Amino acid sequence: MQEARELANDPCTDYHAEPLEDDIFEWHCTIRGPSGTEFEGGLYHFRILLPAEYPFRPPSLMMLTPNGRFELNTKICISFTSYHEEEWQPAWGVRTAILGLQGFFPLKGSAANGVGSVEYPVSERKRLALISREWVCPKCQQTNLECLPDPLQHATTTLNEPMGLRGLSRAPDQLEPPVSRPPPTPLPPAPERSPVPETTISDPDQAAISTLVTESRSSIVGEQDRTPSGTEAIRGSQLPVYHRPPLLLDTAICLLLVLVVALLCRRVL
Repeated sequence: MQEARELANDPCTDYHAEPLEDDIFEWHCTIRGPSGTEFEGGLYHFRILLPAEYPFRPPSLMMLTPNGRFELNTKICISFTSYHEEEWQPAWGVRTAILGLQGFFPLKGSAANGVGSVEYPVSERKRLALISREWVCPKCQQTNLECLPDPLQHATTTLNEPMGLRGLSRAPDQLEPPVSRPPPTPLPPAPERSPVPETTISDPDQAAISTLVTESRSSIVGEQDRTPSGTEAIRGSQLPVYHRPPLLLDTAICLLLVLVVALLCRRVL
């Protein structure tokens, strides 16, 4: 079957599944307990029974390894098994059933209720997880650890080790000798630049134009110095001119005042 070949080449280290040699409709699978739960570190073996109409009908799952979460040798009731054929989709497969069962392990309370479910204490589940690694399937004649070995620690350590520290973990005789590098070659001195000669106007027409411009500027500046500023001219035009009255007019005014005073004195007396 194509699905069996795909699972055989699957690099995932969380499960291993293959059909029996004498019955392609019965598969045996070993899964790893979900990390961060009381099942962490445990290995659990179960059967996958495919109907003749597979993949148009869902498979049945039966747990074989004691685990404290599911009953043994009993069909488990979850959404993608034969208990709920109306929810099954032909696009799903054995991998879907494996991942779904692994996701149902940590459920608790009412979400964990169903046919084939049991509720063991956490301490008992941890104990069963420890001994599940050496559990032997009577059909496969292998322990769970042989069916699903632990990931290589060396590969994990190498991936997590910083790049700068990998060379330090080698033996002294395996360390690469330092590579001697030749000293850098000094750069030749930069050539001295000759001073740039000042440009002179050799064209007689340009010299004449320059002279005229200079003379025009000098004449304009001289005229501006001789011409009073606009503000001073305005001030001079706005100053009033006072003329002194003649002497005869002053004398006549004095006489009139004397006459007026005399007339007033006469009337009073």
